[in-house]
Amino acid sequence: MKEKKMMLGNAAIARGVWEAGVKVSSAYPGTPSTEISEELVKYPDVYAEWAPNEKVATEVAIGASISGVRSFATMKMVGLNVAADPLYSFSYAGVTGGMVMVVADDPGLYSSQNEQDTRMVCRAAMVPCLEPSDSQEAKDYIKYAYEISEKFDTPVIVRTTTRLAHSQCEVTLEDRVVPDDKVYERNIAKNVMMPAMAKGRHLIVEKRMKDLAEYANTAPFNTIEKGDMTIDGKRIGFITDGIPYQYVKEVCPNASILKLGMCNPLPRKMIEDFAASVDVLYIFEELEPVIEEQVRSWGISCIGKEIFTIQGEYSANMIRERVLKMDLDLDEAPQIPPRPPILCPGCPHRATFSVLKKLRIHAAGDIGCYTLGALAPLSAVDTTICMGSSISSLHGMEKAKGFDYIKNWVAVIGDSTFLHTGVNSLINLFYNQSHGTVLILDNRTTGMTGHQDHPATGKTLSGEIVPAVDFKKLCEGIGIEHVREEDPFDVDALTKAVKEEVNREALSVIIVKAPCALLKGQQHPYVVEPLADKCVHCGACLQPGCPALTKKEDGSIAIDATMCNGCGLCMSMCKVGALQKVKR
Repeated sequence: MKEKKMMLGNAAIARGVWEAGVKVSSAYPGTPSTEISEELVKYPDVYAEWAPNEKVATEVAIGASISGVRSFATMKMVGLNVAADPLYSFSYAGVTGGMVMVVADDPGLYSSQNEQDTRMVCRAAMVPCLEPSDSQEAKDYIKYAYEISEKFDTPVIVRTTTRLAHSQCEVTLEDRVVPDDKVYERNIAKNVMMPAMAKGRHLIVEKRMKDLAEYANTAPFNTIEKGDMTIDGKRIGFITDGIPYQYVKEVCPNASILKLGMCNPLPRKMIEDFAASVDVLYIFEELEPVIEEQVRSWGISCIGKEIFTIQGEYSANMIRERVLKMDLDLDEAPQIPPRPPILCPGCPHRATFSVLKKLRIHAAGDIGCYTLGALAPLSAVDTTICMGSSISSLHGMEKAKGFDYIKNWVAVIGDSTFLHTGVNSLINLFYNQSHGTVLILDNRTTGMTGHQDHPATGKTLSGEIVPAVDFKKLCEGIGIEHVREEDPFDVDALTKAVKEEVNREALSVIIVKAPCALLKGQQHPYVVEPLADKCVHCGACLQPGCPALTKKEDGSIAIDATMCNGCGLCMSMCKVGALQKVKR
């Protein structure tokens, strides 16, 4: 009897990659996809790595595929934007060994800056897209994806969502099966995407998509579940995919359901036959009307986004309310105090932003924990667009308004994000003779996604100790003359450094370096205690917004010793010596 195990969707995907005989995996961490690589590295038969960004990860997987082995890349949906360049071209070229990408969407925006739908990218790039609805399917669909990749000479995307990635069910485990490596043969017409070759490959891709659409009509992951559910005497049916299928089954188990495991290309004949078998057809898909628009274009009447939302995550109650017209009469949720996201106690970013706020300097921000510097009480970050945009945005401001304008601005970017796409932007500033100050907030880890390593930490995904990128040498190697390192908790020194650099009519970089307070191995032997007899109730120590500090009714300060790690930032704010650092 085969072993069964409860697995998160991300863990099941990793298991599927291993069972499929994959040999090379590359990724950049991004919630909700991060755990896939963290689970995959536990399988010794697969080489798994963190890449500096998703474009590099995709190109690593492409190289492995061209050499003749099965390869894998994973990222979140905004990471696919970064990887789009190689994806679109490799769709034309096609694979040697099977290549699969897992892209995790985030309906509801739990941890992302937009709510884009990967299915639309798959349509544009002309690559097939599979979408599992639970952990068992997540594992199985990975294996299907490699079969499709090699049969149809195409990269394949498996789309997941936050709900699938972080929910679990029982999964049947199977053995690893490693196919023979494909023999690499030099083929310029296939693998070199010059215009003349690409024109020929485009024709092949168009035929491939037609063949895939025919295949989808009988594929094992596109299934029809016949039912007899009626509303007002009319037989109803649902076309759905992914996690929304679970909500349909929960609320309407007796309805006819066409469950699409492949959402690009769509099985037209299967859909037409299914639509003819019901009186009222609902299309229940999260985010964009990708299925609905195609179904309507075939002249099939359906109900979709006119009653279901484009924004946000779906639920079973949405079907109850909008299809079954049920009055749910739900109890009003208890009112609890709001808990906005905040930087952790002892976070080095808080110290940096406290300095910027004191100096009344605006920050062009980036993607990372430090984005929280936009919120009160720090209120130091003015913009956040995408990975690496802070430095480029500062450059645009300087070219638009001149040096006098950006003396009140800096760019702030994390260490992992700087290596992701910030390096290119910094080179652009140097090359185009821009002025301005860039702060690299080096907390020695990829903090926002859960402490993953990167090229400047000196450790790989597998834990191997390797030479680390030196930010100071890297910036100096670009040619930047004014590069300095500062400790964010030395507030006076950092204040002096920022003042000097923003007023320097040149390009400068300040590497603000201190480890994340939650980083494994960090020791916090001290705690800060208030001295009630010296406190003048001015509240200066509260200005950085550290959650370990609270104000009592009499105006004095209380410090929660279980949260405080003795960073001393509050002490630097106090001008009357009413705080002291003591050993735990």
